[in-house]
Amino acid sequence: MQYKILLVDDDKNISEILEFNLRSEGFFVESVYSAEDALKKPIADFHLLLLDVMMGGMSGYKLAEKLRKENISIPIIFLTAKDTENDMLTGFSVGGDDYISKPFSIKEVIARIKAVLKRNNIVATDKTTSEQLQIGALTIDFNSKEVFLEQEKLALTKTEFELLSLFAKKPDTLFSRERIIDIIWKETPYITERTVDVHIVRLRKKMGKYSDVITSRTGYGYRFNADKL
Repeated sequence: MQYKILLVDDDKNISEILEFNLRSEGFFVESVYSAEDALKKPIADFHLLLLDVMMGGMSGYKLAEKLRKENISIPIIFLTAKDTENDMLTGFSVGGDDYISKPFSIKEVIARIKAVLKRNNIVATDKTTSEQLQIGALTIDFNSKEVFLEQEKLALTKTEFELLSLFAKKPDTLFSRERIIDIIWKETPYITERTVDVHIVRLRKKMGKYSDVITSRTGYGYRFNADKL
């Protein structure tokens, strides 16, 4: 299939270069030059959002945050000249799947896009012995990629869904951060252990009073505690 990418960057020169090279790789690419214009597009119909952070008007972070609040779980890769660790963690905290610092090589961008798409595609084709997993108040639907707590749907990103599914499928397993990175971010370079922590903090927050279902052991990692459900 041909993946559809929405490119949002107010630098038209960068957009033209990216658009040309991505199309050469077989992607369908549509470019807009502001977050406001992106919101006029059917974003949920795209497979990936390539998003600049610093733009006039609404920032890329604000757009990503808005999409996640609206339960739009499209994978997001941030493009930015801001490359501190805090900037990167901010990108992940608002629902980003990857973070590429400018200046970048076209080969790197293409590799990272393919890695994110591959990771998400693995989830989309994940066939387990059961299409649903129900543990107490928690229901994970692997077919629709939806999670319900007390029959209320949770607005999870694809990465959060993957993390929760990983833990819930093996509730007796203690996963180290290194192992989580190998499984969830296998095709994505430059992922740190703090990135794992940021995503799990976000996931716990969304689980509300059931946040303790994901427990941590200092120095070891995380596990699923079904007794909390």
